[in-house]
Amino acid sequence: MKAYYTDVFVLPLPEGHRFPMAKYHRLRERILATNTLPAENLIIPDAATDEDILRCHTRDYLEKVKNGTLSHQEVLRIGFPWTPEMVERSRRSSGATICASMTALEEGVSANLAGGTHHAGRDFGAGFSVFCDAGIAARALQARKMVERVLVVDCDVHQGNGTADVCQGDPSIYTFSIHGEKNFPFRKIPGDLDLGLPNDTGDDPYLETLEFALERILSVFDPDLAIYQAGADPYIGDRLGKLALSKEGLARRDRLVMEMLRSESIPVAVTMGGGYAPEIEHIVDIHLQTIRIAAQYATG
Repeated sequence: MKAYYTDVFVLPLPEGHRFPMAKYHRLRERILATNTLPAENLIIPDAATDEDILRCHTRDYLEKVKNGTLSHQEVLRIGFPWTPEMVERSRRSSGATICASMTALEEGVSANLAGGTHHAGRDFGAGFSVFCDAGIAARALQARKMVERVLVVDCDVHQGNGTADVCQGDPSIYTFSIHGEKNFPFRKIPGDLDLGLPNDTGDDPYLETLEFALERILSVFDPDLAIYQAGADPYIGDRLGKLALSKEGLARRDRLVMEMLRSESIPVAVTMGGGYAPEIEHIVDIHLQTIRIAAQYATG
């Protein structure tokens, strides 16, 4: 399996910033140290172009991001300070999901070792998300005539409001989010199927709900590609999560999603999504097991 990484594009953050940016580099190190993937299968992606981004975001928003003319409130909503490095990394993160999606069509499964920026809407960024990578990747492959229909399976603990916003009214992209109901974003933009779970939902009820939802979706929607956002933040120890899945429960989640999609011969591009456990190694453990499980379903 090939995976695309962006951790070499360093995003300078103030000391004490709560986003665990170091998890991406540590994940790549762990992948190499455990021989989960060979070094030659870890690839730096191309950046998403303006043309790619404008299929999902307004030109006014893109120009403000590029030129550093976002308002103070817009920057606060994103959660990162504006820097040229922030722009480049955001482009590369979306580019990585494009690359992973194209590779998945050839090899069954591929991954972006970052991504999952599902809070960026058509004309706004939010929640550590500048550009909506799943929407950008789906539309990029559609524009290249590589796919017609794309399914977004969002298992991050936070509802994918940005993905829903950029894909709203587009029957060729099905957006599904399973998340904590009483969590960010507090104004949720409806997707095609949203399942909000109560605080402290554990492994078994979560997995039963997820399986039911995927069965329902695949009975009515036949995708050429799935983009799976495998957030680490439903973990019981997550600071921003409020759900109560164990690491084993999250591994069962990954196997369930991969098995149901790959049994239908649907290519899968995996993105990492959120993870905010106090101990960064817990986040890395969860992301690593996602990559290990995904790799078992790749044909290339």
